[in-house]
Amino acid sequence: MKELRLAALRDPVAHLAFLETHEEAAAKPDSFWKERTAGGAEGALDVQQIIAEGPDGQWVGTLTVLVEEPGTRDWAGFPVERRQGHIVGVFVRPEERGNGLTEVLFDAGLEWAWGRGAERVRLIVHEENGRAQRFYRKVGFVPSGRTVPLAAAPGETELEFVLERGRD
Repeated sequence: MKELRLAALRDPVAHLAFLETHEEAAAKPDSFWKERTAGGAEGALDVQQIIAEGPDGQWVGTLTVLVEEPGTRDWAGFPVERRQGHIVGVFVRPEERGNGLTEVLFDAGLEWAWGRGAERVRLIVHEENGRAQRFYRKVGFVPSGRTVPLAAAPGETELEFVLERGRD
């Protein structure tokens, strides 16, 4: 898990896609990575991490889905009005892109969220991350109109994209 996350944070658009730097992640102890992996493993109730493994056993892609409950607030402080999935941490190694793997990860993540009663699934994407936005539109997500200001980068915003149940 640690190696895959560090690879993601070396990606040229990592500063647009992830909320931590390579240096911050690399400094975390192995116990953090073990807990993170166990917390998103199969059987978890409110979070599921989906891992794609290559033919050589190397992990080549990941996507995490969180379940957000109505009556709570999300990480940005917005109220959650209905049960929803929230996709985070999407990464596929560059050499694996374009072969359908990202679609497979999204299909698995959506299936998991729908199976937990999510009425919609959402994700947040940086306004300048055109590559990701194009992919999200391709798999059915649409902008909701909600923007999220980035506290770490004043003047920059992220966009919420959503997929309503029954539209996938």
